Amino acid sequence: MLLLNPQKFDRKYADEKTRNLMAKTIEFLENKGLKSIKKDWHEKAWNHEFVEFMKKEQVFATLMTPTGYGAEDSRWDTFRNSEFAEISAFYGITYWYTYQVSMLGLGPVFLGANEEMKHKTAKLLQEGGVFAFGLSEREHGADIYSSDMMLTPNGDGTYRANGDKYYIGNGNEAALVSTFAKMSDTGEYVWFGVDSKHEKYELVKNTVNEQNYVSEYALHDYPITEGEILEKGDKAWDNMLNTINICKFNLGWGSIGMCTHVFYEAIDHAANRYVYGKYVTDFPHVKRLFTDAYARLIAMKLFAERARDYMRCASETDRRYLLFNPMVKMKVTCQGEEVVNLLWDVIAAKGFEKEPFFEVVAHEIRMLPKLEGTVHVNMALIVKFMQNYFFNPGEFPEIPMRTDAANDDFLFNQGPTKGLGKVQFHDYNIAYDSVDLPNVNVFKEQIATFKEYLMKASPDKTQARDIDYLLSVGDIFTLVAYGQLILESKPLFDVSDDLIEEIFDVMIRDFAKFAVTLHGKASNSDAQRDYCLKMVKSPVANPERFNKIWTEQVYAMKDQYKMKD
Repeated sequence: MLLLNPQKFDRKYADEKTRNLMAKTIEFLENKGLKSIKKDWHEKAWNHEFVEFMKKEQVFATLMTPTGYGAEDSRWDTFRNSEFAEISAFYGITYWYTYQVSMLGLGPVFLGANEEMKHKTAKLLQEGGVFAFGLSEREHGADIYSSDMMLTPNGDGTYRANGDKYYIGNGNEAALVSTFAKMSDTGEYVWFGVDSKHEKYELVKNTVNEQNYVSEYALHDYPITEGEILEKGDKAWDNMLNTINICKFNLGWGSIGMCTHVFYEAIDHAANRYVYGKYVTDFPHVKRLFTDAYARLIAMKLFAERARDYMRCASETDRRYLLFNPMVKMKVTCQGEEVVNLLWDVIAAKGFEKEPFFEVVAHEIRMLPKLEGTVHVNMALIVKFMQNYFFNPGEFPEIPMRTDAANDDFLFNQGPTKGLGKVQFHDYNIAYDSVDLPNVNVFKEQIATFKEYLMKASPDKTQARDIDYLLSVGDIFTLVAYGQLILESKPLFDVSDDLIEEIFDVMIRDFAKFAVTLHGKASNSDAQRDYCLKMVKSPVANPERFNKIWTEQVYAMKDQYKMKD
């Protein structure tokens, strides 16, 4: 089964320790129970209990210590890291978030050149520490070029740090807070590590009214030695962005985990509720809402699974992950919102009640597209790849499914973060031509029209500088790459033609919606408007296929999982 069911956990892993770690995590959270999870959530209690469990089981040390710095079976393996992200988020964002921001905090350490700090951090991992990523600041938000945190030389080979960081997860308990700053004398960027329990570290407040602790902290003449500096100069800047490349990936898996849980809950509620002389799941509009939600959720999973393969196979000569990775962060998490909205339309007022898990996800699902940079920031990155994606394909070996037990060495040697416009991709038509299905063929017609728009009526210089215009163009481009990886996943997971058709039924409608939005832009030429209207197409209706998917896959999720109180 493609979707996670913790009570029928049968996933295969390359080693027994990984399987045991995942199974014990599920056992811990299942035994905690829904009432306890909801009580902690309502009381906004930080998850000390879960952190203690992870310390005992060496979860962080096993999953987030690159090979060579910890135990022999420790490695940085994106396959199992994303698996843990999905499992932990299944029970709520607080369990996922402590893990996610710890991973971010570790990035500058293991990407850096300070071997002493790497070994020290590996020891902190074995001791059960959590970590934090001190990047953003209150005055600058997502403007990562600016930083008021300063590291000042004392003249004797030591330094003092002064400044404030804002919106920093785990800043309340972190054994090490990787902190991004500028050198006060040269203005160059620098990373250094601080301890949240140090007397010169001020924990100002929790910036959010949530169960997570998203801190503001300040450093007041915090003493720093050369041994605590992780990196300086251009490499410090690259390590910051490359850390985000590694870790933003987990946001999509968090969304998949949460959506899967509430799907089980919503289908059980609707299938057992009898109104107006029939069960809620007998209403045609409810079948459509559930089936669309299911198709979107499966698509999220298929895309993220395949994007993970590209990430693990990346190299200096294959940087395709730089497109697919931010799409997991941006596209998959936005689709998670869509899934929850569709389910909420079915369960209606039930979604506000304090007992079901849905209340948690309805609130938290909105957070994921807005973490690690906004959707807009990620879209601005994605459109840089559009020219080469459509018009300058390269030759690459086929990417296999990567579930093997291997340290993902390249992630810690990604190199400079410039030159995105030079990244090439293989021909997307290879995936699209691998099937001959009615809805996929309609979608291919939409792609062909969009490509013609780019060739014959492409955005002019003014439109190219208009981020609002480019966001709409980017929405359409993103759909093309999304569909490509879904089709690449089809044979890997033995996905039926019927389910692919149902997924592309949804995607054709999304393509048309984005085309209408682009059509409405005031700066369009007549030719651009004509192309937008040509992109508006309808899916090929097939009631028999729809009913088959509804009966055999969607409604079949009824009574498959229910969390114990």
